[in-house]
Amino acid sequence: MAYFEHEGCSLHYEEYGQGDPLVLLHGLGSSTRDWEKQVPELARHYRVIVMDIRGHGRSDKPRERYSIPGFSADLLALLEKLQTGPVHLVGLSMGGMIGFQFAVDHPEWLRSLCIVNSAPEVKRRTRQDWIWWAKRWAMARALSLETIGKGLAARLFPKPEQADLRRTMARRWAENDKRAYLASFDAIVGWGVSERLGQIRCPTLVISADQDYTPIQLKERYVRLIPQARLAVIDDSRHATPLDQPQVFNQTLLQFLAASTPPQGTLSPC
Repeated sequence: MAYFEHEGCSLHYEEYGQGDPLVLLHGLGSSTRDWEKQVPELARHYRVIVMDIRGHGRSDKPRERYSIPGFSADLLALLEKLQTGPVHLVGLSMGGMIGFQFAVDHPEWLRSLCIVNSAPEVKRRTRQDWIWWAKRWAMARALSLETIGKGLAARLFPKPEQADLRRTMARRWAENDKRAYLASFDAIVGWGVSERLGQIRCPTLVISADQDYTPIQLKERYVRLIPQARLAVIDDSRHATPLDQPQVFNQTLLQFLAASTPPQGTLSPC
């Protein structure tokens, strides 16, 4: 367990294994703990770095406006502190949004990019978009985090054999700081870098669950805008693919990373 300071905020991170650096970024309301089914396997091959995004987990939760570019700046500060050089970056959901932002702002820091159940923008373009996000905004503020956690867990892990996982994740989501959770939620809405996707030049894998919140067709559209991107669909999975299909997820990611790692002494430009 370790911490570093950036812009007055103490941020928690952990390191495991040796090899090329591999960074894992969690989603909204999650933490480093939610990579528990990935870290042991990935650390056999890579120097795995996980961090609690500002407002989450063991990181500070300052009372301020959060933003995706701000989260990206925190990540850059960590990589500079650790002197990692270019990294493999994996981001889930909101972590994927941070990954997109980091890729277009700091391409020289990336060996490869993996985006999991995410999107390069969250824009309200239609009346239906505004209504849907208004409902989510109101519910996030009206409901307790315990209620939100139970609802999310029931939706993401509905199978009888997932009862233990369902209880664990409901408990973890309930532990969030409500103010920080809402600030992170607000950071997502209206954000986007879709117009800059063509700037991402490193090998890119987009992983989509077959039952994710957003349709596979959406991922297919933005994958076509990224020069070296491809899409992998994982069956029988919902939004939290690393947790509900860990073996398939790990295998898919490791195969991509192996194919994306250049010969020693060279770097793949991003």
